Amino acid sequence: MVRFSDAHRKVTTTATLYMADTDGGTSHRAVAGGRSSGREPCCTGPWVLFQGSGPGSEGPARREGGGDVEMVARPVSQRPSNALRQVGSMFAMAFEALRQVFSKGLPAGEFVDQCWFIVKVTTIPLILASVPFGMVIALEVGSFLRQIGAQAEVGGAMVLAVVREQAPLVTALIVAGAGGSAMTADLGSRRIRDEISAMEVMGINPVHRLVLPRLLAATFVAVLLDGVVSVAGIFGGWYFSTHSIHVPSSSFFATFSELSQLADLLFALLKAAIFGFMAAMVACYKGLYAKGGSKGVGDAVNQAVVITFVLAFFVDFVLTVVYFNFVPQKVI
Repeated sequence: MVRFSDAHRKVTTTATLYMADTDGGTSHRAVAGGRSSGREPCCTGPWVLFQGSGPGSEGPARREGGGDVEMVARPVSQRPSNALRQVGSMFAMAFEALRQVFSKGLPAGEFVDQCWFIVKVTTIPLILASVPFGMVIALEVGSFLRQIGAQAEVGGAMVLAVVREQAPLVTALIVAGAGGSAMTADLGSRRIRDEISAMEVMGINPVHRLVLPRLLAATFVAVLLDGVVSVAGIFGGWYFSTHSIHVPSSSFFATFSELSQLADLLFALLKAAIFGFMAAMVACYKGLYAKGGSKGVGDAVNQAVVITFVLAFFVDFVLTVVYFNFVPQKVI
């Protein structure tokens, strides 16, 4: 028997728990008063409890005066399926927003405002993060190349590492951390103040009016910022190479095209666009469906940033594998 206490109403209720046996896959019911139908419930594994009227259902809670409070205990192993379902809902919302571009057009004013806002909050952090990142790459690569007497090739390695990998990922992280968190907080605040519900009552589609311009703005600005990150990272690598590894500037710039090619730049811009789109998609979804008051908005912001980081690294791996399998690489 499991007892729950309501501190405000001083009401004590008895719960009926449905617990699934992780070994046999069966459900057992523990009834109030210690009696049970079937075997006693197995409590050897981790459980997720929530209200329900029976195994696999979620019904309203009933207090002792009107019946038992029934809970459902499910294994934590069901959480991955919920996460995948949520990711699918994010992409469904994003594609629905893109579909409305052709039927309802683009809110140009909101698109421009969001572009300017993302540029304003992300440009300086991107530059400050990219310069030391380029210096670290120059230190690691330059130290190795100097051991084999090829320190003059540090320029080519810098371009390859910064343009193809560093720039898109740093852009995604900063856009998600600075721009995406602000989007989630903005939409979440509108949700808990019932502004979005008011828009729906007035016949205004919030996905078209609020989500669509943010998706396109984050995608467009991420492509532009990718170039800024590349230039800042290469500048940091050049400064460190010429002053610490003592590589001549002429040798540094002469080797730019030895390992890199135009396809690397186009691939980096494509990755930046995808990462920016995903950052805005997750941020808008978490903000649009935030609940639980101001605390719920804060939780939505944290979840949006973490989910975007995980998706960015996973998608980066997949895209890089595809790129190496379908695009021939240059050799020295």
